[in-house]
Amino acid sequence: MPDQPAPPLRIALTGGIASGKSAAADHFAALGVPVLDTDRIAREVVEPGTPTLARLVEAFGPDILDDSGRLDRARMRERVFTHPEERRRLEAITHPAIREELARQSAQASGPYQIHVIPLLVEGGRAAQYDRVLVVDCPEAEQVRRVMARDGSSRVQAERILASQASRAQRLAVADDVIDNTGSLDELRAHVARLHEKYLRLAAARAGTR
Repeated sequence: MPDQPAPPLRIALTGGIASGKSAAADHFAALGVPVLDTDRIAREVVEPGTPTLARLVEAFGPDILDDSGRLDRARMRERVFTHPEERRRLEAITHPAIREELARQSAQASGPYQIHVIPLLVEGGRAAQYDRVLVVDCPEAEQVRRVMARDGSSRVQAERILASQASRAQRLAVADDVIDNTGSLDELRAHVARLHEKYLRLAAARAGTR
């Protein structure tokens, strides 16, 4: 019986809000790497007609929908942000659906390695499920500045969002690789290119041991 090919190396890409996760993921995608984004999947699993959206309406009521029948994400976010018990109820419904869809897309994707973008990797205790963890990092003061500039948030709002996430130290504690994203986009692109070559070598080495 022929040897089965080695499964793709799975890299979890994470970082705090406005750290530059999406920009880094885009650079990996431009190199032809399969990039699976749990934020995008989170939107897909609550599209109108999905079982997950039906369960949310059953749990929270129809007022979580907008006029077109879609989940009003801003209203839902505001509702659960200050009510931890409702946030836990939301996550108990959505997280299993997101994980199931992520696993399905991962099984269908090709390539020697994959990037899984998981903003709440540390909060969900999922770092150990991956071959490597890549953290996109920048100082918290820079995150606050970027959130204020990007979203028009006040400093208090931006700091409240940061406080609700894992700390910078907690993310760095689980990191196998770190991108310091305090420089230019060209520097970020160059860092991604170096990691791309590294991950290709690691994937090839693992394949050679099978």
